[in-house]
Amino acid sequence: RPSDCETVPIRDVLALEAGAQEKLLDLPLNYSETWGATPLREAIAGAYKTIKPDQVLVHAGAEEAIFTFAMAMPPEAHVIVMTPAYQSLYAIAESRGLEVSRWELKDGKTGWEADLTQLKGLIEPNTKAVVVNCPHNPTGFQFSREQFDTLVEICRASSLILFCDEVYYGLDLGHGVLPRAVDIYEKAICLGVVSK
Repeated sequence: RPSDCETVPIRDVLALEAGAQEKLLDLPLNYSETWGATPLREAIAGAYKTIKPDQVLVHAGAEEAIFTFAMAMPPEAHVIVMTPAYQSLYAIAESRGLEVSRWELKDGKTGWEADLTQLKGLIEPNTKAVVVNCPHNPTGFQFSREQFDTLVEICRASSLILFCDEVYYGLDLGHGVLPRAVDIYEKAICLGVVSK
């Protein structure tokens, strides 16, 4: 039995909305805008408080979005990646030749912990971004609101991009749902997918 999420048939998904099957059957199969169909970008932007549809870029899966992010970094860039992590979050940057430092979560007495002082110590003059996964896979770690605000302030103080993998957004394990990074930080990029 696979360890990932249970899948559901398209019939079950379409049953969630009245008229969805007819909409799907009437959907023309042609090229859409490069950055994603307008109705889709509008729907995605609706999940955020500060984002407009023209600020949304649609990809065919998380890995393509991570690749786009890594390719946008200057060749001499240094990025800091919270680990353990989804391999693509660090491996794509490494394959591009970027310098990558791992910001290791620690298994503490009360669960997984992120040392924000350690993060500050990893910042170099050529650091361009901090990459986090929140809620975290595979540990379940979630920043407290105070920690998340501190993370944002650390990034803001050094003018760093905060790339926040929010694939598991909403699965807060009782810690409370954090605000979306783009809603509280002007240099944040959020990654989300529909498969989770």
